[in-house]
Amino acid sequence: MFRTALALLTAPILALAALAPPAEAQLLRRAPQGPPAPPADLSPAEAEIWPFPLPDPNSWWDEKRLKVPEAADPLGGRRLRRGERLVAVDNGVDPATYRLWGLMPLQWQVVRGDEMILEVWVRPSDGVRQAVVRVVVRGSDAFVQGRAGLACCEAGIARRVGFDAELPAGAAQQFLALRGHRMWSAPREVHAIEPGGDSAEGLCVNGTAYDLTLVVAGRSHSLHRACDDREIGEVADALEPVLRAALGHEPRFDVVFARGVDFSSDRRSYEQLLAEGGRLNADRNARPQPPGFEPMPQPETSVSGPSAPSNP
Repeated sequence: MFRTALALLTAPILALAALAPPAEAQLLRRAPQGPPAPPADLSPAEAEIWPFPLPDPNSWWDEKRLKVPEAADPLGGRRLRRGERLVAVDNGVDPATYRLWGLMPLQWQVVRGDEMILEVWVRPSDGVRQAVVRVVVRGSDAFVQGRAGLACCEAGIARRVGFDAELPAGAAQQFLALRGHRMWSAPREVHAIEPGGDSAEGLCVNGTAYDLTLVVAGRSHSLHRACDDREIGEVADALEPVLRAALGHEPRFDVVFARGVDFSSDRRSYEQLLAEGGRLNADRNARPQPPGFEPMPQPETSVSGPSAPSNP
């Protein structure tokens, strides 16, 4: 009885196995067939995309270009109206330099009404990792653009990284409040005068230089502050919100500010100087070049570690 039942169960299985093709044949049918080898007379460019043909060279110029995202050019697509003029920007950064960093030149921006641009360049004196952050306010919207890279010894900005992002709602008011800050009436370059009247001047060999530019409708103003914490403290109210707005968008950019953004000690040094009767005077010995001028950098044997965003 048991043998009869077993025979009835195994008979269909054996029949199906006899009908199935050999396993080797199944594997051969499933093996993907690649394209034939490229001919030996193809150019390297043609061989790289074989078996597809090279695109028409004219398509490089004639195809429709992708639209620039709003955050990458918040004031883009504008044309000067009759009688309207571009704002003269005196921060010393050439338009070609902006384009190396992947930014629309500040000199070409058309700013109207209550709009504003606040830009900060960060240049450590002990390394080649530089950064530039630009905040654009347009109506109730605010945008941030950040770039960082190795600004040394090559025709371009090596290892350049960047981002363009819209800031959260309410951020515009924080930056609009800086339009009338007293720092914008200060000289472009200053040095500290001690309470006794002595001048405190020194060479910036281990610190960070900051160049700030404010552009509003009809005018602009640039400031250069380097090394001295009291000088940096005068512009800390602008440095902190701008640089903090740039964090959290691109991890490789954040590495440049690995110690965070904190200018509280610089601010206290500046306030103490004023409380003791000192002041910041215009630097009569300032270099003749504008603050954005950079001498030819010297190559480093190795790239230094992340520099502090604030003067030690």
